[in-house]
Amino acid sequence: MVPPSVLQPVRRRRRRRPPLVPLAFLALTAVVAVFFVLRHRGGDTAQPAPPHATAAKAHVKPTPAVAQRLVARQPGALSHQRLEPPLGARAAIVVDDGSGRVIWAANRNRRLPIASTTKIMTAHLVLERLSLNRVITIDNGVTRVPLVKEGLRPGERVAVWKLLDGLLLFSGNDDAYALSIAAGGSRANFVRMMNQEAKRLGLHHTHFRSPSGVIDKDNYSTAADLATITRAAMRDPRFRNIVKQRLARVAWRAPTFSKIYVNKNRLLGRYRGANGVKTGWTTKADHCLVASAPRDGRTLIAVVLGSTRPYNDAARLLNLGFRAAS
Repeated sequence: MVPPSVLQPVRRRRRRRPPLVPLAFLALTAVVAVFFVLRHRGGDTAQPAPPHATAAKAHVKPTPAVAQRLVARQPGALSHQRLEPPLGARAAIVVDDGSGRVIWAANRNRRLPIASTTKIMTAHLVLERLSLNRVITIDNGVTRVPLVKEGLRPGERVAVWKLLDGLLLFSGNDDAYALSIAAGGSRANFVRMMNQEAKRLGLHHTHFRSPSGVIDKDNYSTAADLATITRAAMRDPRFRNIVKQRLARVAWRAPTFSKIYVNKNRLLGRYRGANGVKTGWTTKADHCLVASAPRDGRTLIAVVLGSTRPYNDAARLLNLGFRAAS
């Protein structure tokens, strides 16, 4: 006979669940700790690239060089027209961005120093090789570059897109140096890459000495070659979205907190449709300007080198080009 005690229903003991409050506290503590560690490592990963900079994938395949070559001027009155009064530039050109057709040019193959318009090539290569959200550490040598510079600090970690804003709007030479190291491994290797890209594009009158253009010696190009480089760079919508900005407000780490980059291209907002691209100046190069504007379904690029009145010259060339198409 089975003892009665065995037949009694067994009451299972409930497992005690740990209280939720301590667990929530521990999770919150872990999150705060991770944030504290990332913040003090100097990271710049909290702020992604702005919408205007993410219009395309991080890497763009190089544009075929043959598509960038300029087409000789069409025979006719305009191709031989002399402008009155004459331009203030030592060399100039206006081309159709889509077809590469040269509409008008003067001294198109004359080798001249190009100052900070060099940075068009720098940005072109950086955008092919680096993600906009990549965070790079500023090298100690960056702070020793000549003016103009925005004041990057050694060891700080900055996203590529912020440095590109500084490069193309403010025209910081320290931005150019920092990006060249990140994209090329070293400044010297990046300059080699710039010259290799010039050869790939079929440019026979261009040579780079630095990623910024601050050094005039052995840093030269022509109006025609610079138009070709610009056409290649403008194929990337991220480049176009940067150079069309008149002003960019960028959040920064303490103690800076924020920066405002004002585009030095005064043609923006003053010439109808102007959407880029880069200014330049040194004592030897004088004023250089690459400008672009779309109208009636086509975009023109004007280049003026060694000019005493670059904005007037560029506007006249763009007007000339648009009249030719009408």
